[in-house]
Amino acid sequence: MSLTVGIAGITGKFARELTAALFQYPEITVKGYCRDPSKVPQSFASKVELVKGDAFDTSAIRSFAAGCDVVVCCYLGDPKLMTDGQKLLIDACAAEGVPRYVSSDWSLDYSKLELGQLFPKDPMIRVKAYLDAQDKVKGVHVLVGGFMDVMLSPMFGTWDDASTTFKYWGTGDEIWECTAYQNAAEYTAAVCADKNAVGIQKFVGQRTPFREIAKSFEKVYGVQPKLECQGSLDELFARMHKLRRDNPQNYFSYIFLFFNYYMTNGQTLLGPELDNHKYPQVKPTTWEDFFRATPREQLPGAYSKVGKTD
Repeated sequence: MSLTVGIAGITGKFARELTAALFQYPEITVKGYCRDPSKVPQSFASKVELVKGDAFDTSAIRSFAAGCDVVVCCYLGDPKLMTDGQKLLIDACAAEGVPRYVSSDWSLDYSKLELGQLFPKDPMIRVKAYLDAQDKVKGVHVLVGGFMDVMLSPMFGTWDDASTTFKYWGTGDEIWECTAYQNAAEYTAAVCADKNAVGIQKFVGQRTPFREIAKSFEKVYGVQPKLECQGSLDELFARMHKLRRDNPQNYFSYIFLFFNYYMTNGQTLLGPELDNHKYPQVKPTTWEDFFRATPREQLPGAYSKVGKTD
């Protein structure tokens, strides 16, 4: 049976990975929504029906949603876009008879957070509540833990390539749940193809103590990395809030510390019960798999490679 999947924000990094993953399903047709169709990669532009418009163009959004069996939001931006922009998409789905809406969620189980704790996730909390109140559209929430590709970037502060050092807060024995972008897209595509998949869906490439990530690195690259403790979780909590309080405009000085804290303290863990088993055609990407697929010198820039389909 044919299925039309609409992707809002189809030019984004994750959207590109998702589109490529959806092409593996012969029964699926992809419809995309974006401000600038010229930014859609040439490798799949001819295979996708495109609708042009911005996140607050209600007429264009209705045109995009029309005929879709499921709409996936791949927006990434400020709280207004992530909250009000998604509500407009949901309203369009309700008006056009689209039965499922995959919200822009992914990393971390924000359903266990209170508003204001990990504040970039506040829009997701609000959108989920908006979906829960719908009677025409079923909400779908794909959660994957932390993204491997981002964790190793300089901005996250976990990996120092120059000194071959993994840096952590806490004891180093805390469980980290991580999934590669491509793997997350593969699971999301499987969810899109499954008309019965609704509600929270949890997929993780690997659940492992932080120290084990360093062991996987050594196994693949043949180099033993150093491990450096940056302080306790209480010290991390104090530091991230001080940085935000003292200089709130310097967003990138503290935002990844917030993500690090809520990944490490166990509050947002998805497992141990996951939904990986629902889609055996998708192989979980472990840290060893990720390292084997990534030349060591490319680890700091792995995030920049996400969505490079041309």
